Amino acid sequence: MRRSWTSPPTRPLAPLRLRAPAPLRPSVLLALTLLLAGLLAFEAQRATRSHRVTAERALRDYATVAAHELLVSASEELDDLLAPALAPVVGSPGASPYDSLPAPAAVATALELMPACIEGADAGRFVFAVDFRNGSVATAGAPAPAALREWLSRTVRPVDGLGSAWGGGPEQDRVALYRVKTIRYSGFGAHEAPLAAYGVVVCRSALAAVLSRALPRRALLPSSVTGGIPNAKLAALEVRTPDGSLLWHAGPSAGSEYAGAPAADSARGLTARAAFPPAVAARLALVEPRSRLPVLLLLLALTGGLGVVAFRQLRREQELARLRADFTSSVSHELRTPLTQILLYAETLELGRVDGEDERRQALGVIVQEARRLAHLVENVLQYSRAERRGTLVHPERRPLAPLVREIVERFAPLAGSATVRLRTELDETVLAPVDADALTQILLNLLDNAFRHGGDAGAVVLRLGLHDAVARIEVEDGGPGVPATMREQIWAPFVRIDRRPSVPGSGIGLAVVRELVRAHGGECRVEQPAAGGARFVVELPGAARASLVAPPPPMEAPWPAS
Repeated sequence: MRRSWTSPPTRPLAPLRLRAPAPLRPSVLLALTLLLAGLLAFEAQRATRSHRVTAERALRDYATVAAHELLVSASEELDDLLAPALAPVVGSPGASPYDSLPAPAAVATALELMPACIEGADAGRFVFAVDFRNGSVATAGAPAPAALREWLSRTVRPVDGLGSAWGGGPEQDRVALYRVKTIRYSGFGAHEAPLAAYGVVVCRSALAAVLSRALPRRALLPSSVTGGIPNAKLAALEVRTPDGSLLWHAGPSAGSEYAGAPAADSARGLTARAAFPPAVAARLALVEPRSRLPVLLLLLALTGGLGVVAFRQLRREQELARLRADFTSSVSHELRTPLTQILLYAETLELGRVDGEDERRQALGVIVQEARRLAHLVENVLQYSRAERRGTLVHPERRPLAPLVREIVERFAPLAGSATVRLRTELDETVLAPVDADALTQILLNLLDNAFRHGGDAGAVVLRLGLHDAVARIEVEDGGPGVPATMREQIWAPFVRIDRRPSVPGSGIGLAVVRELVRAHGGECRVEQPAAGGARFVVELPGAARASLVAPPPPMEAPWPAS
């Protein structure tokens, strides 16, 4: 047969290349999103820490205010106790520096106003008068030893308002509270000068009792801050004497975490300090907020997880796009090959370049064979398209499977082409199963086509049909290189091909169509590794049964190509 089909040489056109700006990779955007989420989490945590520092500073400032308010309240309490008793003597200035001074007994009622000592012994409590003109000391009440008189003469000094003098050494437990009587000088530059001091000497525990009475006198902090917590439970308070010894303390125990700066009362020589316990600080308005670090870390982890999922999805989309491009290229090649053969032999017949009836019949056979290959490929693409739209419908009918399988094998003969592989069938003639004939045809044609493509250049492909526990089992086994264990699940996905060489034909959707049609029947399909090597594709269809048969036909073995 003479074959001369040529086309005039053409000059290839240079491809037109348009430069476009490279788009920002989505992976970079995902990385930037994760980085931004991390920065936001860091800033939120830093804001929380800043709020904590501000809250602690505010609490310490409030503690300083509370200590100051305690001293003011104590000063007012002492003034309210002693001012009425001392007023008759020191209330009005003297007229002359030579006037005689009232006796200390004139202020004896001041002793009755002061609280008793905790020990219950009021011995040593007395009133006194110190004359600043000559330094003499006069007392009334309990006898005053010479050491006490000398101590008063040395420590009592002119002050404005209520003054105090604190004992030391043997007189450490004594404290003197006094006010100063002045003398007024008239004329040019009128002024007042100290004349004498009148007061009481009591034990320190009596002064501590005055502080206890002063505590509820006023709120140490605004109610908007304390939430109605009483002063006695609000803060840990302590008052110390000039020598640093503890005079009085009240409130719950507290450390130095929320302690304020000490407040000093120089006129009375007292130093107060306040601190908030953590339990009380938790109820104040400016308390440290609960740490949001776990929530921020959780959100950051979720963001990272979403970024990883998005990145994997992006990789999957890119892989799918690549597979689709490979599919387009493969289908184009698969379509071009039969179309080229059909066009070649059709033009040969049209131009009358055949010698005899045998060559004409051979040319027509090639055209029919390639047309069937083309129809099979188009049917696969259409079936995959229906599966993508969830439009796969089958109409199963119970029927013997062996005759249908043999018919499918005969239909496959033209598709085998010039393959040197031999097909052997082992069919159980008694198997009945509900199947859709067209769907089963598509399933077996795809499996046989796959076996002939990848089963090696020579050898045998075995097609088996059997019954196993009400399941019709169809096996297509080849002697090729087999399917790697890591790919036995992936090959059922669309566009997946183990061998991507251009010389190996295939569209990458044949096995995907097989799985879709098998699942439409309610069955399963898988790949196994035979002991002798190669690959065994197994299709299991449920609802099968066995029918009686008088004389089953012998196994069929078909060598291809057909003559």
